[in-house]
Amino acid sequence: MSSNPAADAVQGITETDIANYLAATPGFFERHSALLASVQLQHPHGARAVSLQERQAEMLRDKIKGLELRLIEMIRNGQDNVAIADRLHRWTLAVMRAVGTPELPLVLLAELRHQFMIPQAGLRLWGVKPEHEASEFAASVSADVKSFASSLSQPYCGVNSGFEAARWLGLSESGGTATSLALIPLHQPSANQDKPFGLLVLGSPDPTRYTAEMGTDFLTRVGEIASAGLAGLLATA
Repeated sequence: MSSNPAADAVQGITETDIANYLAATPGFFERHSALLASVQLQHPHGARAVSLQERQAEMLRDKIKGLELRLIEMIRNGQDNVAIADRLHRWTLAVMRAVGTPELPLVLLAELRHQFMIPQAGLRLWGVKPEHEASEFAASVSADVKSFASSLSQPYCGVNSGFEAARWLGLSESGGTATSLALIPLHQPSANQDKPFGLLVLGSPDPTRYTAEMGTDFLTRVGEIASAGLAGLLATA
């Protein structure tokens, strides 16, 4: 047996025991303020030693800086969301004003490109009224396009892997072809068993503009507004 029981007791104390004691004894450093001032820690960004108070102050400054960055990011995201909401509002108004006119599809696409800075946008509808059958937006599409539109439970975003719909776009203003696409099915929920009556396609020469990882809530809203406006062109409307 050891001849020094006190030393044995100290050796049996773990760092966890010390941490638990200090956590449970908040007045310890008040009673031993000199000890608190004398504690020296390794500086995280250098070889010099700093006091415990200085280290705590640095940790607090780092935490405040992190919170400030998060706040800035939240403000920026909020501003971006407000800007998107404003653009969506202006586009919706343009669509509503054009409802009932032959120019509706052209206005819908032109304002979509303008408000959201979309390089390319195209549209095809099927089952339209006879007076619209000669229009470009009513041009014939394959059964595969209709089947693909029916298979979409939400807008498709991703690489252009040779979609027929990409051929509706032509070239962008910069002369580039679409390498990424958003394909948005158009529905009239109260008719035709909710099967799509058209497909709205957005394209960009930028392969990262539309990706499989991006959210589709905004595109879904665009599809709902476009569907409501364009439904009046259908033979079943």
